[in-house]
Amino acid sequence: MADEPINLFEYERAALARLAPMARDYYASGALDEITLRENRAAYDRIALRYHVLADVGVRDTSTPILGRVHPWPVVIAPTAFMRLADPDGEVAVARAAHAEGVTQTISALSTASLEEIAAAVPEGSRWFQLYVFRDRELTRDLVRRAEAAGCTAIELTADTPVLGRRERDARNAFALPPGLSMPNLARLGEGIRAPGTAPGSDSILLQFFAAQVDPALSWRDLDWLCSITSLPVLVKGVVRGDDAARAIEAGAAGVVVSNHGGRQLDTAIATIDALPEVAAAVDGRGAVLVDGGVRRGTDILKAIALGAQAVQIGRPVLWALAVGGEAGVRRMLAILREDFDRAMALAGTPDLASITPDLIVQR
Repeated sequence: MADEPINLFEYERAALARLAPMARDYYASGALDEITLRENRAAYDRIALRYHVLADVGVRDTSTPILGRVHPWPVVIAPTAFMRLADPDGEVAVARAAHAEGVTQTISALSTASLEEIAAAVPEGSRWFQLYVFRDRELTRDLVRRAEAAGCTAIELTADTPVLGRRERDARNAFALPPGLSMPNLARLGEGIRAPGTAPGSDSILLQFFAAQVDPALSWRDLDWLCSITSLPVLVKGVVRGDDAARAIEAGAAGVVVSNHGGRQLDTAIATIDALPEVAAAVDGRGAVLVDGGVRRGTDILKAIALGAQAVQIGRPVLWALAVGGEAGVRRMLAILREDFDRAMALAGTPDLASITPDLIVQR
């Protein structure tokens, strides 16, 4: 169809036009003045590519090994909460689309479909689980066990959320989940953020929930503990410094995700693509390195690989595609991005990921 989105930016514009205001602002917002939110994208545009020619790119291999599995291309779906705000099938629709396109889905602890529902719907799908460490350690332990039983093959520990960043759009809307939606993975915590919103301008229900339930005393001891209670590889998500990355690996993590939570936590934090080289150097091949935040084009993926990532994670584009076209929309968006990456590899003269090297990068 002539009006069907042909790139990820068009999916975003179409989604923002159709989502309910509270859902739209929850998905789109960043912390405070949203400087980091904008910088995550702008930093990619400041990077130029110095490409090769006559490089024989007639056959291209986009595959990459991550945590013992060969991924057909270097994209993982990032954990994003409350997908049923975008589409009635929510996380289940995304699971089906991800499986069809050869992509690993990272399930949010705050998903609106349970781990078990997703696993039953797509038993062969590749999935990881994103974990917060709650004040209730037995709940945290139980979530790990459920993730294992649901066929998840890795745990992503979110480490950048000792408290929730203030998102002023959510405060203005008094964000709360609408009737009929809940967080089934966290059912033992009660109604959580299903409570009615308070007066506009007050804290969102989500911020209040985090203050009550997520442990702000999270420390390296908790990473040791988490690694001790599961045989699954643990990725530490939210790392933007080399020293933290090295310490995570030394504490037993299987890798790190360079992330600033999509610009939703500490505003004016460094853009993730700018943080990536230092983190990759500190990990020095001892674990996986992924990066999220701002990826919208195949050239962005190419730049991330050149600067030391094994793969990128994408979050908001999945939500936009889900809101526009449900499962089919997510499949089409992923296919667009994969084709865009393959074309970028060809035009850069890089037939495989090993040939995507730092000398391709020029900082403007």
